[in-house]
Amino acid sequence: MSQEPAPLSRQQALRLVEGAYLAATTGLIWLALYYLPVGGALFRLTLPLPLALLQLRRGGKAGLEGLLLAVLLLTALMGPVRGPLLLFPYGLLSLWLGWSWIRKFSWWISWGVGIVLGTVGFLVRLVVLSLLVGENLWVLITRAGAGLLDRLVTLFNLPFSPDLLEVQLMALALVVVQEVVYVLSLHALAYWIFPRLGSSLPRPPRLLHGLVALDPL
Repeated sequence: MSQEPAPLSRQQALRLVEGAYLAATTGLIWLALYYLPVGGALFRLTLPLPLALLQLRRGGKAGLEGLLLAVLLLTALMGPVRGPLLLFPYGLLSLWLGWSWIRKFSWWISWGVGIVLGTVGFLVRLVVLSLLVGENLWVLITRAGAGLLDRLVTLFNLPFSPDLLEVQLMALALVVVQEVVYVLSLHALAYWIFPRLGSSLPRPPRLLHGLVALDPL
């Protein structure tokens, strides 16, 4: 006779249920980011947080399983290209931030590595989306960099005309600055919200404390 599988313990059941709910929440936020005409900034800001919270509550393995489940769900709903794009940079950021917060790393470490992951993930996503739409989307960022350089040259009356390399570097700098603000905002939002959900984060460094002055209860 075949032996019946052992029943799940309470902790295992909670891990499965929380993983399923938070993975589904991540998937819903990703769908909303793609298809709803409003709220894009809010959806981007909250997207990595459910899986980071899952790691804080149930460990790194649960976070990895939750991300895999979210990617599989989105692949079934959106196709084999748009679904896995969740990984770049949001999925990678959720894994890194949850892992670093579990280990109580300094904000300087979690923030700094998060900026690198966010920048690389953004560029990967830009390449994939450019292939999907058949247009080089980097040109849009390059134009923004060129416009900013022109304003700086005009404002400070600088005696030079930006060349292509300088424009490209300015465009890359805009991406990096965006990720600096974005990853710090993720830290601040998690620092305010997660303690109310029973999961704490390392305290911010003294230099950054003024930027996240709403201490958790």
